[in-house]
Amino acid sequence: MAEISDSVDQATKQPKKEPEIKRLADLVEYQDGSVVSKQIIKRGAGTVTIFAFDEGEGLSEHTAPFDALVQVLDGEVRIRISGKPYDVKAGEMIILPVDEPHSLKALTRFKMLLTMIRSKKS
Repeated sequence: MAEISDSVDQATKQPKKEPEIKRLADLVEYQDGSVVSKQIIKRGAGTVTIFAFDEGEGLSEHTAPFDALVQVLDGEVRIRISGKPYDVKAGEMIILPVDEPHSLKALTRFKMLLTMIRSKKS
């Protein structure tokens, strides 16, 4: 018989799940005039979230207290980091440095995977 601790994730105290293979872009659907998100992982060290943006939608300028990795899964987005524009399309990625102001706007409908990693500041 399995121990109770074998069936519980000690970090989240939630029941452990069997590994599954999933297609990232299928985890969220586009919605007209909206931004849709789904958090995939949430841990003390960071989060992984998938987003779907309708064309023209975006996020206003903000900063984050940790580095972020944006991987574009579908479509194209303009990301501004400290005022400088970067056009990123499906299959490409960009790192958003800690504490740098950034914003984004969907040039087409697009989906992205956002990985945020918390780290200690020196």
